[in-house]
Amino acid sequence: MTTSLATLLFLGGLRPCEAVPERESEQVRAAVVKVYTTYQVPQYLDPWAPGWVYSGTGSGCIIEGNRILTNAHMVGNATLIQVRRYGQAERHTARVQFVSHEADLALLTVDSPGFFDGVKPLTLAPLPPLQQEVSALGFPEGGDSLSITRGVLSRIEHIDYVHSAENLLGGQIDAALNPGNSGGPVLVSGRIVGIAMQVIMLSQNIAYMVPSPVIERFLADVADGRYDGIPRLGIRHEKMENADLRSRYSMPPGETGVLILGARPGFASAGLLRSGDVLLSITGHAVANDGTVEFRPQERTSLAYFVETLQLGQTVTVEILRDGKVSSLVVPLNRSAGSGNMVAPPQYDQRPSYFLYGGLLFEPLTFDYLRARNFGSHELMALAAKMPSYEGEEVVVVVRALASEVNEGYHDLNDGVITAVDGTKPRNLADLVRLVERGAQPFVTITYDDGQQIVLDRARARAAGPEILRLYQIQSDRQLPVANERR
Repeated sequence: MTTSLATLLFLGGLRPCEAVPERESEQVRAAVVKVYTTYQVPQYLDPWAPGWVYSGTGSGCIIEGNRILTNAHMVGNATLIQVRRYGQAERHTARVQFVSHEADLALLTVDSPGFFDGVKPLTLAPLPPLQQEVSALGFPEGGDSLSITRGVLSRIEHIDYVHSAENLLGGQIDAALNPGNSGGPVLVSGRIVGIAMQVIMLSQNIAYMVPSPVIERFLADVADGRYDGIPRLGIRHEKMENADLRSRYSMPPGETGVLILGARPGFASAGLLRSGDVLLSITGHAVANDGTVEFRPQERTSLAYFVETLQLGQTVTVEILRDGKVSSLVVPLNRSAGSGNMVAPPQYDQRPSYFLYGGLLFEPLTFDYLRARNFGSHELMALAAKMPSYEGEEVVVVVRALASEVNEGYHDLNDGVITAVDGTKPRNLADLVRLVERGAQPFVTITYDDGQQIVLDRARARAAGPEILRLYQIQSDRQLPVANERR
């Protein structure tokens, strides 16, 4: 099982790693901090509840500009963040400047006078070669003082980030890391090449870091005072390792690429790329039949790499094969990672959306909801992989019933996927609310799963609402997002 740790990094001028004299090692240690977080986790099965409060510790490091770089999973849903400098006893309140939940990175600062005095900020180094020895600094469980462990960079490729469920470039190291290392810098010659992020719990010394190219992109993103996100091309594709598949789409011998199955609504690629196109290259880098690109000599990773190094609002040049002809297209990068999904990725620092009607609880299907259900339903999990048919499309589920006379007979409902309200398919949760409340018929008919129906008398359901809220000590019958689209 892969679990989050905590991690932190900083950007400086990218120059080759060079030896750091031993006399500077104390300066490096002085830039590492311990992070203390109190956070409140929403309850997706009781979305009106304030959530459970927890506390934890992690690590971070000081970079230029009086900033502390750490993992996003150290600050997500936080109610209080404190930091303590290496070798000191006092904790100081910190505040979040920027956060990228997608890349599991965050920047903090401290307003206490003198906190950053005397610290030489750490700088960012280019991604080192494989088998390069690295040092991981942080404050893992088992003690309170700074820990330094060593290992090597053993692998670089796209991995699933536990915190965001995004697939991004990651670095595998064999340094011993434990909870509390999260946010701590991974160093070569005293400079940051990665951030301790997550480990595989049942393995032996398999840990992962957010590598310096991902950190560099994040810091460049926020340089204008705003975080925009990691751009995505927004396509679904299929590998073309089968010779007959390549022949079917008129691929010349020696040509490689992947078959485009479609583009997400709202992405600029949806108006330029078509189902049946073969994606041959991205920014001049050939796409292999297995969907990888060479990002360093003899090293390959996901074709998304050369898009993820760019910023939102930039363009990417792609080469495609369409109807047997090769052409180049310039695609604007107008949407970020996590947007355009029918099932929303993990969310932080916001309340769950819900709607209570006649004691029935409705919610959009999200990654957080699936996690609360322990990913138990194969049918719901299958929906998470589907591409939406239009912008703003959500899967809406009836979670359960808060038992009352008005919903008698439906008390055992759970995880039913809503397919229609009075014969109309709701586009999302907000649309379901509109269909339920503005319907003119005396009975509302809510269809779910394989045609089963929930039928409620509109007048009785409306009248029962306040009493159900009182009995179950709920303040509001709804919490709806300002907009159904997440950029």
